[in-house]
Amino acid sequence: MSMAIEPLLLSTLAPLVAALREDGYRVVGPTVRDGAIVLDELESADALPYGWGVDVEPGGYRLRRRADGASFAHAASPRSWKSYLHPPREPLWTASRDGAGDLTVREPEEEPPRYAFLGVRACDLRAIAVLDRVLGTPGGRYARRRERVLIVAVNCTEPAATCFCAATGSGPAARDGFDLALTELAGPRYLAESGSERGDGLLSRLPGEPPGDTVVTEARAAVAAAAGRMGRSLPEGDLRELLAGARTAARWDDVSARCLTCGNCTMVCPTCFCTTVEDSTDLTGGTARRDERWDSCFDIDFSYLHGGPVRASAAARYRQWLSHKLGTWHDQFGESGCVGCGRCIVWCPAGIDITEEANALAEEATR
Repeated sequence: MSMAIEPLLLSTLAPLVAALREDGYRVVGPTVRDGAIVLDELESADALPYGWGVDVEPGGYRLRRRADGASFAHAASPRSWKSYLHPPREPLWTASRDGAGDLTVREPEEEPPRYAFLGVRACDLRAIAVLDRVLGTPGGRYARRRERVLIVAVNCTEPAATCFCAATGSGPAARDGFDLALTELAGPRYLAESGSERGDGLLSRLPGEPPGDTVVTEARAAVAAAAGRMGRSLPEGDLRELLAGARTAARWDDVSARCLTCGNCTMVCPTCFCTTVEDSTDLTGGTARRDERWDSCFDIDFSYLHGGPVRASAAARYRQWLSHKLGTWHDQFGESGCVGCGRCIVWCPAGIDITEEANALAEEATR
């Protein structure tokens, strides 16, 4: 966290959003649309979901009105920030043939937009850091987008029933990786703290007042209390070792009887990054294109080799996802692939709970 400029207590977020747009950023943050709180481009702070919360459970999500005007007291959006940094579909090249038969191949040349992400929770900060490590090859498409992003984080003070970021070490406090961090307090008021030189410059332009020790203590206590109110937890101990030894566990058959292998969990996961390429052409054969799009290890063709898929059963595909997410990510990237956001629990149509499955495997191993 930057110490070059003192924190401010803000009474409104309108000047912050206005300053970001004035600087040429496209501000993306939470807003209410289609019966959910989703991420979208904001024209002003008025579009934030003031007074809206959500009730979540395995396979369930409902908007609800709150008694206060809080703007960030809701669970993680079904759409993660990944979709802006690692789009669900993007063109790699297009090819066209002219009347003389000459072929021209073009790569996209547009400059990535300058985004300001407003309301990034600690779990999603960790997810972005994971993607940075996996996809951030210097000069690559992801890296070019990432370097143009400014991040305004939000410390979580009201975890949802499906949250477990404390168990993964991802939250609820934003520790690094942000330009500005907000803690929403009653009022609402916002304790704003800088985390970078860009954050220093932004904070110096905002109208606010020194928060005083009482406000800072209140903010720290609210975030600390959130860590004790998580609705889920993972088993203690070495999950990598647990999953490596659980290959023949009976629990895989239990979960496969419920799993639809739809891939919803990988689509909403903020760290899943697998892709495939898709080629298409027009009816005349005069133009063609290649797109990269998200793929899922739950797709039966994902592990297809000559002769058939490596993981043909639902049990094998769920085992691959869970074992990789919580276990072998450590071998590849030195950390877990799960940040405890709970999205996969909420948006699974069968209500399968990753924490329940991990704890059941641990219990079976103990028996």
